[in-house]
Amino acid sequence: MTEQEDRYSRQVLFAPIGDEGQSKLANGAVCIVGMGALGTVLASHMVRAGVGRVRLIDRDYVESSNLQRQMLYDEDDAAQSLPKVVASENKLKKINSDVTLEKVFADVTPGNAESLLKGMDLVLDGTDNFQTRFLLNDACYSAGIPFIYGGAVGSRGMSAVFVPGSTPCLRCLIPSADSGGETCDTVGVISPVVDIVASYQSVEALKWLVGDRESRRETLLSFDVWNNRLHELKPVPAKPDCPCCGLKTYPALRREEETLLSLCGRESIQIAGHAPFDLAIWAEKLAPATRTVKANPYLIRAELAEGGRLVLFEDGRVLVQGTDDPVRARSLYARYIGN
Repeated sequence: MTEQEDRYSRQVLFAPIGDEGQSKLANGAVCIVGMGALGTVLASHMVRAGVGRVRLIDRDYVESSNLQRQMLYDEDDAAQSLPKVVASENKLKKINSDVTLEKVFADVTPGNAESLLKGMDLVLDGTDNFQTRFLLNDACYSAGIPFIYGGAVGSRGMSAVFVPGSTPCLRCLIPSADSGGETCDTVGVISPVVDIVASYQSVEALKWLVGDRESRRETLLSFDVWNNRLHELKPVPAKPDCPCCGLKTYPALRREEETLLSLCGRESIQIAGHAPFDLAIWAEKLAPATRTVKANPYLIRAELAEGGRLVLFEDGRVLVQGTDDPVRARSLYARYIGN
């Protein structure tokens, strides 16, 4: 038995996968959007299973508050403020060097969503907000790519599989992007529910990649691990007037890109639209005007004397941290970055 055969031997022994299924996994390509709690578990499962190509997309960096539930990161990653896609790649390539990892340190927007998903067999949802999920939903249905949704907050989790041309889309189940104000940053989350949701997503991904369509779960799964509840909701019929799978207008792809985005519960506001930053030059610019400046090859963190922090990314994004007031965020941005 070769080393490669030994690596996947227990998985190949599982009859629904077998040698043929393992070969299909090796030729598969999945995109994971959001490398937080769900995304790190999803990536670990896909890489360990031997999926041939795994694209990792995330806009954020590792902080100490992530370590409780985001399984691929450690204290060194947080101390260095490494982008999550960089820290993930560092860990994953040590797990399975045969898998091709494609890291994308960027925000998913209406302008780039379709190109970021191009060539993928599946898109796995590791995001934490419905605005981005609706964007992924519309991009997937426009391109004919299955989208495996997952969400976790508190001790509750949800998961569903959306297949263009076969199932209703996310908009048919959840017509509004208003999640009721509950996020991991406002009501918390426990780590086990994250693992469970991502594992449900991962097994559906494996089913799809090996071609076992008959075993696909067709229900919306909802559960609460703390209160010992589990429900499976039968799929609703696709709505003829659904702007995505019915009318095929894909509104999230057509909306104007927002230059200002409040990150719910984090006292952080992202401002986009600046030209790409030369980080070395901007570190020198900010040093005299701020309390401290810390930089790595991917971003700059500048602590402000009046409180708060600016985080500059090479692609032109800026996080204003320490406020959820757009007016104050714009004021600090104008003061330190310019108009």
